[in-house]
Amino acid sequence: MTPRKTRTATALSCAALVGTGLLVGCQSGGHSDTPSNASAPARPHGYVEGAEEASEQQSRLVLADAGTGAVKVLDLITEDITPLEDRDGVQGLRTDGRFAYLSTTDDTHVVDTGAWTVDHGDHVHYYRAAIRDVGPIAVEGTAHIHSDQAVTAVSSTVDGTRLLDRRKLEGGSVPRGSVLTGAGSGAVVPYKEHLLVTAADADSATVEVRDRKGARVASLNEPCAQQRGEAVTRRGVIFGCADGALLVSEDEGTFEAEKIPYGTAVKASERAVEFHHRAGSTTLAATSGEDAVWVLDVTARTWTHIDTGPVAAANTAGEGSPLLALGKDGVLTAYDTATRKSVARKELLAEGAGPGAIEVDTTRAHVNDAAGRKVYEIDYNDRLRLARTFRLDFAPTYMVETGR
Repeated sequence: MTPRKTRTATALSCAALVGTGLLVGCQSGGHSDTPSNASAPARPHGYVEGAEEASEQQSRLVLADAGTGAVKVLDLITEDITPLEDRDGVQGLRTDGRFAYLSTTDDTHVVDTGAWTVDHGDHVHYYRAAIRDVGPIAVEGTAHIHSDQAVTAVSSTVDGTRLLDRRKLEGGSVPRGSVLTGAGSGAVVPYKEHLLVTAADADSATVEVRDRKGARVASLNEPCAQQRGEAVTRRGVIFGCADGALLVSEDEGTFEAEKIPYGTAVKASERAVEFHHRAGSTTLAATSGEDAVWVLDVTARTWTHIDTGPVAAANTAGEGSPLLALGKDGVLTAYDTATRKSVARKELLAEGAGPGAIEVDTTRAHVNDAAGRKVYEIDYNDRLRLARTFRLDFAPTYMVETGR
């Protein structure tokens, strides 16, 4: 195995970040936020206290063993593995790009993976810092978690939604947060300095726009009945609905909603209810029942239904890239989304190995093999070539990628 190479970026000029990770200013042209003072050195552009800026994405995998409770972080740049405190009763794992959230039988535990990206549109900053446990969020039930640079929304079917100050998470502690009243058990997604709130009550299909304190700003004109599944893309937020997807976008403070219908009758069991995609991509994948996958092209506003056979996991890197589907027979298959035909196959896992995950970045995909105690790195642009195999001393039942 050959580690990926990385270089530490030389500090450039001007503006700064304050706290530990929240960007509050990004200027160009050599200006500084530091007052003119010969004895006060200007902090370089993109500076984050306690973090190192890098020249490429700092990808890390968080892995959790449902049997033993082992939790470890695999650095894909250095190949180092960092063990964290075991967590009994792990039932799920999510990420917002930097933090990993482990759902257990008692609570949701937060891990700061110390890898993240700040995207300003015209340029991007990549950071790496120490990996650390942060602490528990006292919520029951499976938590759905979405964040922007200021707010982390933790939505639970049992406890509703709590809003956490993200700066405090970045500082290494879990804040008590505030309860979002009237939100019911629907998903809450921070977006464009507002909150998008679904299913404000049990009988509602309305999506509300609220300010960050929870006050209602508007109700969108397109409903989203039986909302399940959501994803943030460059073109807006996608919500999975009974009749397709709802795309919510913002332009100069005005929020608009557009339905992307399936275009055909779809059974409840065949709906797209959990979306997967590469961060920044506008092409999403979601399983459709047990034997097929939906591909949603947000830009084109189209759905493509691909018959894959029994599928355990699916993902895609986006426009021009294949759909990756991990079959329950352990075979990873790449599909051309235009023709819906298989273009490459790779036998990876033992047949019947159980549910898997596929995490995708700009050049590689990673597939976990819990039974085999391995993680595979796949070059999906080279006919699913096996690039690296990471052998582990525990079963990686759950896996998410951070640094994005």
